[in-house]
Amino acid sequence: MFTRLLRLNLPQGQSAFLWGARKTGKSTFLQSHYPQAKYYDFLKTDLLMTMTKSPHLLREQILAMDEETLQYPIILDEVQKVPMLLNEVHWLIENTSAYFIMCGSSARKLKRGAGNLLGGRAWRFTFYPLVYAEIPGFNLLQALNNGLIPAHYGATNAVRDLRGYVSDYLKEEIQDEGLTRDLPAFSRFLDAMAFSHGQQINYSNIARDCGINANTVKSYFQILMDTLLGDEILPYRKKVARDIITATPKFYLFDVGVVNALSGRQLTMLKGAPAGEAFEHYIFMELNAYRGLNELNLEITYWRTRSGLEVDFILGRGEVAIEVKITEQVQKQQLKGLIAFSQEHKPKHAIIVSLDPMARKIPVEDGTDILVLPYQEFLKRLWGNQLLDI
Repeated sequence: MFTRLLRLNLPQGQSAFLWGARKTGKSTFLQSHYPQAKYYDFLKTDLLMTMTKSPHLLREQILAMDEETLQYPIILDEVQKVPMLLNEVHWLIENTSAYFIMCGSSARKLKRGAGNLLGGRAWRFTFYPLVYAEIPGFNLLQALNNGLIPAHYGATNAVRDLRGYVSDYLKEEIQDEGLTRDLPAFSRFLDAMAFSHGQQINYSNIARDCGINANTVKSYFQILMDTLLGDEILPYRKKVARDIITATPKFYLFDVGVVNALSGRQLTMLKGAPAGEAFEHYIFMELNAYRGLNELNLEITYWRTRSGLEVDFILGRGEVAIEVKITEQVQKQQLKGLIAFSQEHKPKHAIIVSLDPMARKIPVEDGTDILVLPYQEFLKRLWGNQLLDI
């Protein structure tokens, strides 16, 4: 149904890791792009138990494969479940013509279990939820409600699917992977985090709400980032005259639908504060996926002063400033943050992404031009590589 934008483009013999949250479509992608590859799926309990007990069997099986089979990568799905297997993979890469695509939802368990990450012998790729350019007939309200996990976006009962995803994956499987021993505390953390999602993180407040200490809260945020379930963005740092906030990050989960499930949010229209928060989150998802899929060394930060002036996203070294507003007609009073940032940092592009029906350019007093873009136009320019002139 969806044509994914990721291109592995692996030379013959080059191994790779493909990381991404569960149900984003990694396995489907690999099976469709490498139908002739030998496939090991460690979600199968019998295979998992066999390889956990005797990882050398992988080496022996691959040594018995003919050259025609070894022309294609060997796919190890959910490889983080069998960390010791990577020692065998390392030996096979060094001593045979075999090469691998190792797919999983987290490298954290491999690192904690002293797993062999192959010392740079495998390229790293990340798989994201769906993006605008992959969805025919994109529907914004549907995306903001259901999220962009492929199975959820078009689901007839996305609310139930998302609740199951949160229950079965974000909570139980995090514990099954041994990433936290206190599942009730982690569950309380997820609920508290969802209600402050996209805002500056207040570790003490979340800790108090959950009945745990602030250091544990920080470790839980790190778990979410290590398992590719979220990203933090730091404040934009550059010496300026204005009194800016420089220390407190913001945090965004990897999918807007997951936040809905955790917070109980359901949108009926593209208006109001909850819709605005979801819209901002969605635009971050697109920017983050664009950066990752194009392998760009592009920093995404935010800017906020102690007086409350703010710009949602700053790209690179301040070349592009983006504010997100869920309104059908951006007003001049909504430009204060962008104007202040533009006066001090002179970005190449100052953009407001909105529901405006047509693009507009708003000149302001100091000669700065603010470009108002309908979200469709913004996303078309982004994925058409016509936006980031940096």
